Formats: sequence, C-alpha cells, structure tokens
Amino acid sequence: MDDTTTRRPCPYCAEDIAAAAIRCPHCRSRLATFDPSAWRRDHAERRVAGVAAAVAHATAVPVGAVRVGFAALTFVHLLGPALYGLGWLLIPRAAGAPSVVERTFGDAEAALRRWRGGEPTPPAPLPGGRTAC
Repeated sequence: MDDTTTRRPCPYCAEDIAAAAIRCPHCRSRLATFDPSAWRRDHAERRVAGVAAAVAHATAVPVGAVRVGFAALTFVHLLGPALYGLGWLLIPRAAGAPSVVERTFGDAEAALRRWRGGEPTPPAPLPGGRTAC
C-alpha cells in the first residue's frame, strides 16, 4: 500500500483502514451508513427484477442468502413474493432514477394538470433516457 492512500481508524476496533472502506477487514464491521439514494436494482448479480441484489448490496448480506430469505418467507403467508413485489415498486432500477411508484404518480399528476387546463408537462423519462409515447 502506498503512502498516498487516505487512511482512518475503524470506529469499532481502532485498526487502520482505507477511508473508502465499506467493511473493516479486521473486525468485519459494516462502516457505510444507510443511504437510500444508493438503492438500485441494476446490479450485475440481478436475476429477475434485481430486488434481491439491491437488498443484498444495501445490507452487505450475500445475494444467495437474500434469495433464500425471500424463498423462506414465501412459506409464511406468501410474504416473500409480497415483499419482493413491494421492493420492485419502491426501489428504482438505476441510481438516481425514479421508482415505478414515483414515475406512476408523476405521470398521473401530469395528466391531472393537463385535464385541469394547466400547462402541459412532458412525460417522465424512462430508464435509458427514452420518453414514453
């Protein structure tokens, strides 16, 4: 390791770690704070909708364990699919993009403004920079 790397002490074990570290390599404590804007579903580990990958990255739990958790919750009054669907609705596909719920409410608000005779607003952009027809 060179001398230009910024270092800081771990708040849990006081060992010297990199300033950008998410987990302490010595005590394995999670150092990053909970950041709702960092939640996104377009991770490389994504399989179906990316909800399990988003939860795994946000909580620093292996993706396989999160998938097993969703499967296990399926046997508890179908809670697994319900939570997965809720995650799909609330977690945006890309960082900084609106979620499905935000996009739907934005489109409904724009339609209501047009209906009431207010100034027309363009439709919300879709992921990838495209606009809806």
